[in-house]
Amino acid sequence: MGSTSPAIAAIAAPTREATGSAITLLPLVRLLQLASPALPVGAYTYSQGLEWAVESGSVRNETDAAAWIGDLLEWSLARFEAPLMACQLAAWARGDDAEVARLNDDFLASRETAELRAETVQMGWSMVKLLAELDAFAALPGWRSRLLAVETPGFPTAWSAAAAAWQVPVDQALAAYLWAWAENQVMAAVKAVPLGQSAGQRLLATLGAGVPSLVEMALNLPEARWSNYTPGLALASSRHETQYTRLFRS
Repeated sequence: MGSTSPAIAAIAAPTREATGSAITLLPLVRLLQLASPALPVGAYTYSQGLEWAVESGSVRNETDAAAWIGDLLEWSLARFEAPLMACQLAAWARGDDAEVARLNDDFLASRETAELRAETVQMGWSMVKLLAELDAFAALPGWRSRLLAVETPGFPTAWSAAAAAWQVPVDQALAAYLWAWAENQVMAAVKAVPLGQSAGQRLLATLGAGVPSLVEMALNLPEARWSNYTPGLALASSRHETQYTRLFRS
């Protein structure tokens, strides 16, 4: 066989800088995996009350959807779920599994309706099952047993375990988590309102622009000021539980 050309060899051979970049890029690759809509946890089957809001006429168009999703993102996710998960990330990293469990219990207790609690428990269970089967997670000493030891893990607990184990920076982890939630809500709106795909992308562009400031707020919010006071969501979810026709499970 002929020898490889010097030009191709120069392209194929990694430099020290490229090798270093490959190592530092791995947490980003893992983060993209966690935030992917292909993550098999069933997120696409839930609307978190949005389906009832559409049914009741509260959300009728792109503007209404932007207001509904944006308000929940700011007043529930960013003020409670995101700061709680940031604390879980820190607790996982320092080996404080008791604190992880306490925060998990707090999150489960914060679910106002049966379907919202069932949603996070189902997604948490699916996430734990996935991580327990992934070689990339099993290769991290102690992480599988630590995660399996959590009783009834909610989705943020399982998700934060993966982000901590894979050494994803906390600000990036929160940004991806909020983005993934917003993307799922937008896709639910595209189906339920319904909206076109272009409208969905406009919504994501608008919502995404606000994520960095929401992450900053979440990281600086003391626990005494955490709040998920969104009575409209609680009402929508409770009414969705008895809605006659449904596409979504919440």
